[in-house]
Amino acid sequence: MALFGFANPQRFWNLSGILLPWVWVIAGVLLGAGLYMALISSPADYQQGQSVRIMYAHVPAAWMAMACYAALAFASLLSLVFGHVLADVAARATAPIGATFTALALFTGSLWGKPMWGTWWAWDARLTSVLILFFLYLGYMGLWAAIEDRTKAAKAAAILALVGAVNLPIIKFSVEWWNTLHQGASIMRADGPSLHADFLWPLLIMGAAYMAFFSALLLLRMRTEILRQRIHAEQRRLAASEMATSEMKGV
Repeated sequence: MALFGFANPQRFWNLSGILLPWVWVIAGVLLGAGLYMALISSPADYQQGQSVRIMYAHVPAAWMAMACYAALAFASLLSLVFGHVLADVAARATAPIGATFTALALFTGSLWGKPMWGTWWAWDARLTSVLILFFLYLGYMGLWAAIEDRTKAAKAAAILALVGAVNLPIIKFSVEWWNTLHQGASIMRADGPSLHADFLWPLLIMGAAYMAFFSALLLLRMRTEILRQRIHAEQRRLAASEMATSEMKGV
C-alpha cells in the first residue's frame, strides 16, 4: 500500500522537506486571498451586519477542529492495528494543532454568539460537544505527558482517541438531533449550498487556507519529532559507547 510506503522515517523526511516550502506558500496565498475577500470585498449581511465576518474565522476553525480529530483517530487506528511507524508521530503532532483550532472555534463562536444570541455562552448541544472535543484533545496530550514509557503512552492515547471519535458524529448531527441555537447545514446540503456566492467563496477559500496551514504545521511538527527521536537515539548510543569504554578501562 502507498500509505505504508511513507512509514519509513527517512523517506518521509525527504519528501516532507520538498513539500513543506510549497505548502507554506500555498497556505500564505490562500490566507491572504481569503482575508481580503472576507474583510474587504464581501458584503455585510442584511441581518447580522458586519458581525457576519466572524463566520470566516469561526466556521473553518470548527471544520478543522473535527478534521484534525478525525486524522488523529485514524493515525491512532493505524498505530494500534498495523503498527505504522509514523502513526504515533502524526497523531501526537496533530493533537496540539487540533486543540488550537478547537479553542479558536470556541472563542470566535462566543464572539459571534454575543450579538446573535445575546450571550457569550449557552449550553447548546453543539457548543457543549465541541467543548468536550477540546477536553479530549487535552486528555490525549495529557496521557502522553503523564506516562513515561513511550509504548504504553502511545497505546493509552490511541485508545482514548478512538473512544473519543464517537463525539464527531454527535457534533455533526447535534443540530438535527436536538433543539439547538445553531442553524442547520448551509453548505453540505442535498439541494446545494444555501449561502450566497458572495459569502460562500470567501468561506471556502478560508477553509482551504486553514487546511493548508494545518498541513504545513503537521509536516513541520512531524519533522521536529523525527529529529528529536534521532537526537535521543544518538545520545543513547553515545552513552552506551561511553559505558562500554569505561568498563573496558576498568578491566
